Amino acid sequence: MGFMIGLRALRLKTLCHFSAACLGGWASLALAADIALVGLMGNKAMVVIDGGRRQMLAVGATSPEGVKLIAIEPGAAVFETNGQRRRIAIGQSIVSAPASEKPSVTLQADAQGHFMAHGSINGAPMRFIVDTGATFIALGAADARRANIDTSKGTPAMVMTANGPARVWRVKLGNVKLNGISLSDVDATVHEQDMPVVLLGMSFLNRMEIRRDGQTMVLTQRY
Repeated sequence: MGFMIGLRALRLKTLCHFSAACLGGWASLALAADIALVGLMGNKAMVVIDGGRRQMLAVGATSPEGVKLIAIEPGAAVFETNGQRRRIAIGQSIVSAPASEKPSVTLQADAQGHFMAHGSINGAPMRFIVDTGATFIALGAADARRANIDTSKGTPAMVMTANGPARVWRVKLGNVKLNGISLSDVDATVHEQDMPVVLLGMSFLNRMEIRRDGQTMVLTQRY
């Protein structure tokens, strides 16, 4: 009799441990969220989370998946998930992964086949275009000023552009962020003239694992 009671207790204890482990695993999986911004309407954002149905979130509201809408910006929205904030442009999606996983961002090609992304340089918001043909990150004079880049400390150089040779300054960027991806000491060139977007060149992309599937590109930080 005592043996049977002990066996039942052991089975119950094992079942509890198994259940806790499963719940812990589910909780870890729940930390990851694939967020796509479909559109904006006033103080609300239409989103698709983890490939589910479209849903409307108001500023300050939290979805059943745990994604909170923090703010609405022109053409973009700021979300919070897994304790981290992400800025997502319309038509863009990101993957918010658990802390144990490497940061990644998912980009969707626009009508011209370009992969655009919003991020920052030295804390200043920037609009990037992925350019695997550019050796370095390249930005114009106005963007450099906004990012507090002192070109007088850079190295003068000449580069070839679509419009011919151009004078630039080789500099180091203190920080470059692309949603959850953050890199320090990234090589870049600053042009004398303004540029419509920042070229996200190989000095950034070389530190990524790049996966492309049709109109989708996934950048995962390697180091």
